[in-house]
Amino acid sequence: METYQVAFAALGDPTRREIFTLLVARPRAVGEIAAELPVSRPAVSQHLKVLKEARLVRVEAEGTRRRYSVDHVGVAAMRDYLDDVWGQALANFAAAVEEQ
Repeated sequence: METYQVAFAALGDPTRREIFTLLVARPRAVGEIAAELPVSRPAVSQHLKVLKEARLVRVEAEGTRRRYSVDHVGVAAMRDYLDDVWGQALANFAAAVEEQ
């Protein structure tokens, strides 16, 4: 699977989308994320694992804590895909208009 496909699939889960949205605002530790959501810390950790595998989040050790933040590799892959699709859609629209 392409990077963008894995990233979109990971964001298909509403809890993962909420976690990702929290991390867009600022880096956070698992406990901080869990405090914002109606799910347990172990569940948040599992969701973060999926997001990390999709290259949407990265983790950095800060002493004994791990802070998660947005990984721009996966985000860039999704954006590139959407830019390509949008470009094709505009080109097809322009061609249809010119045929009129």
